[in-house]
Amino acid sequence: MNHILFFSAFLGVFILLHLYIWRRFVQKLDISEKTKLFFYIFLLTNLFGIAGYMLARYSLHIPNWLYFLFSIPIGVLFLLFCTAVVYDISRSLLQLVPLSQSRRNFFKKTLDISSFAAATALSLRSLYEARFIEVQRVHVHIKELKKPYTIAQISDIHIGGLIDEDFIKTIVQKVNALHPDIVVITGDLIDIDVSKAKEALSALKNFNSTFGTYYVVGNHEYFHGIETILQSVKSLGIRVLENENIYIGAEGEGFYLAGVYDIIGYRLKSHMPDLQKALHKTQNSPTVLLAHQPKFIEEVFDGVDLMLSGHTHGGQLYPFRFLVKLQQPYVSGLYKHNEKLQIYVNKGTGFWGPPMRLGATAEISEIIIFPQKKI
Repeated sequence: MNHILFFSAFLGVFILLHLYIWRRFVQKLDISEKTKLFFYIFLLTNLFGIAGYMLARYSLHIPNWLYFLFSIPIGVLFLLFCTAVVYDISRSLLQLVPLSQSRRNFFKKTLDISSFAAATALSLRSLYEARFIEVQRVHVHIKELKKPYTIAQISDIHIGGLIDEDFIKTIVQKVNALHPDIVVITGDLIDIDVSKAKEALSALKNFNSTFGTYYVVGNHEYFHGIETILQSVKSLGIRVLENENIYIGAEGEGFYLAGVYDIIGYRLKSHMPDLQKALHKTQNSPTVLLAHQPKFIEEVFDGVDLMLSGHTHGGQLYPFRFLVKLQQPYVSGLYKHNEKLQIYVNKGTGFWGPPMRLGATAEISEIIIFPQKKI
């Protein structure tokens, strides 16, 4: 029943977005009725593609090429909607400007062509950008740290659909080339039933690092059987940090790595984050905290030097970045939260939904922590 309600609600939203694009964009274009009919069929096909994606994501076993075709319409819809909003506002403003009819027609036609061209170019560009995973190197100085350490962070892989075993093998190869001291996975690792992700998950055991691989759950794990996911990850030899910490490095020369459950646990009353428990006995030592959502930083008042998060995908498709900012205090990159605490937000190593990224390239973070410089 919950899946039916979820499907119905999202499909309803998608229908409304398509209607807006049709009425406020396509119907306002100075094109022939035959061309408008073509766009009508395109939007209808796009809507059916989204419905197919939702069914394929959670119900059907389909080949990757068909899943790829089903997944693109969501990204196309979002970019078309953003284009339609800008077009709608621009057209309304044009009506207010005192111009001769010939000039008004000229500017209107220019707006029509440029809007359509922009939507097409952005869609193609976003498909192109999603093909690459960049290594983002970050230097962070931490007080009381005795020696440098390299942390390879991956996040928001969303195993399922197009994120398969080959994709994971590529990530593992890139991470191992960094020769990290530790590898950390900051949530949203799996986005399907674990039984369908065994091959992809198994590839994660091939990470090579000095002190091992560590993992905290994201919000999506709660939707696909969190306990089963935790057991599957542990069986690979990956250490899951469940409101707990572990010391990394030689005694007196390393740092504590702590991890908490995701904040969605508060709403679901299950696997809730407990920072006090996670930081047990870490006082007066350098501490790095893994927490999936940047928003969790609002609960961190003391005892943490650096927090590593994901969740935001950096917006994934650039206009969406502004909506993410309304819900999360930090979207991507390194920030100084206060005098002691810094946070780094990974843009996501995979993607959710369409295989599209715009202005937010997928990343593997190479975070090198250094002793604080003495002044």
